[in-house]
Amino acid sequence: MTRIGLYPGTFDPIHNGHSDIIGRAVKLVDKLVLGVAINAGKGPMFSLEERVAMTEEAAQPLRNRAEIVVMPFEGLTMHFAREVGASVIVRGLRAVADFEFEFQMTAMNQQLDREIETVFLMADPRHQAIASKLVKEIAELGGDVSRFVSTHVREQLMAKVGRG
Repeated sequence: MTRIGLYPGTFDPIHNGHSDIIGRAVKLVDKLVLGVAINAGKGPMFSLEERVAMTEEAAQPLRNRAEIVVMPFEGLTMHFAREVGASVIVRGLRAVADFEFEFQMTAMNQQLDREIETVFLMADPRHQAIASKLVKEIAELGGDVSRFVSTHVREQLMAKVGRG
């Protein structure tokens, strides 16, 4: 039986914290679906196509550990999880504030489908402060984001904010 996991996110942009969670999630599943949320309400900096491409690039070095598929999705995460056959949803935690939000979300998700489990992976201490919102803000204000994102993402981010 193939164990399929879903790691959903906006990935705007994908950063080293996300990549760390992906690298650890592939140890737990046979196939990992990276669900790139359309979520226009968040006002992403990058288009869906750009976010999917950056996520594909970030996943490439990890594809030797498990099958990794990058797919855009819209709507309820639980509906998408069922659609892709996921039995596990992977979520990364950085701080207590993340836990409070994720705890509530997990309780609601269990009401929607008790067959799909949520697994929390703690962020590596080196990545606990990284958030896509902060990475974008640092880039917009002329700061160096090279410690937080891949070279490819940094180049795209710098071009997007007019510093490339």
